Amino acid sequence: MTAAGEVAEVFRTQWPRLVAVLRADLGDLDLAEDAAQHAFAAAVDRWPATGVPDAPGAWLLTVARNRIIDQARRDVRWARREDDVRAALELPQRTRGAVEDDVLAMIFGCCHRALDEAARIALTLRYVVGLPTSAIAASFLVPEATMAKRLVRAKKKVAATRIPFEVPDREHLAGSLHEVLRIVYVIYTQGHAAATGELIRVDLCEEARWLAGNLCELLPREPETWGLAALLAFTDARRPARLDPEGEIVLLADQDRSRWDSGTIAQGRELLARALLLRRVGPYQLQAAIAAAHADAADFDATDWRTIRRLYAVLGRLEPSPIVRLNEAVAASLSEGPDVGLSLVAPLAAPLDGYHYFHLSRADMLARAGDRDAARTAFDRALELCDSEAERRAIHRVAATRLGDSVADAAD
Repeated sequence: MTAAGEVAEVFRTQWPRLVAVLRADLGDLDLAEDAAQHAFAAAVDRWPATGVPDAPGAWLLTVARNRIIDQARRDVRWARREDDVRAALELPQRTRGAVEDDVLAMIFGCCHRALDEAARIALTLRYVVGLPTSAIAASFLVPEATMAKRLVRAKKKVAATRIPFEVPDREHLAGSLHEVLRIVYVIYTQGHAAATGELIRVDLCEEARWLAGNLCELLPREPETWGLAALLAFTDARRPARLDPEGEIVLLADQDRSRWDSGTIAQGRELLARALLLRRVGPYQLQAAIAAAHADAADFDATDWRTIRRLYAVLGRLEPSPIVRLNEAVAASLSEGPDVGLSLVAPLAAPLDGYHYFHLSRADMLARAGDRDAARTAFDRALELCDSEAERRAIHRVAATRLGDSVADAAD
């Protein structure tokens, strides 16, 4: 591995630990980030000549702490606090457990429910993952300057509302962990946001999987962390088959399953098994089990849709939502016939009227039930609501297959 590659690998593993330890020492996120950036800049400058130290994390922490002490000497605002700063930083090297606790505290702080979702995602990507502001801006489709301002506002809210950077006690852990896992899942789904101009953002998918894996290590007795990691593994295994050679979306029914990553599927099975051993079933474990059922099928027609429907029914009891009920209806239509599916989607017409996947699913059921006119209307409605050109082309292809012709493009 080249020196640059070694530095990049150390950055990936040590950035969250370095920022978390410094923030815990000083209670100042800006100062921690500045010192961490300085330490890594020093590493980029020195390590190509000297080689990566045997303990790179300790080297980085020493450089960062020296930076903070130097700043305290020079900065009038810190002048009276130099002794306090030195006392806080000149501590024995933390044990692994203490550092891991600091990382967990950083994650829970960045994902605190007092912040809006966009702020939670941005803070997590910046301070836990270590993505540059430019990359975060690209994922939100905003200019870098705009994202920089958002991060500043988010940090000001953290300070003003005194959001705690701490691991919740056992009584409150479940609720807070749910928020953390949801943010990791949202980061992953942003990696499949066609509106970015890239149908699959590999970097975001991989960062989300890395975050989920870290949470498994940090909270090994929490089954939902393993469940989320399993779900992301099963989902990511399909990545090679999601696009055709021309870059067009390939729907699940048409994907070449020989292109699914068997190694990643095996990882998913191992992660799900770890979750189930803890005997506390949750929503992410159920979604992972659904993904596992897809992975077990040799092709779309061989899918065990009855089991998938039962899993969605249980998921709907744990987390009631129209989207879950829609997915159950789709599974029912494929296991018991389109009429059964249509009876289940009928009550969802009002809550999901603005959701193009509802109309697409209903159109498919109507076409299979033989109601071509109603199906064509539903396909048109799906096109009207869909704002992704790539998905619109996929809808046209589905409609042409089901109806034997094309539907009118609502944009025409």
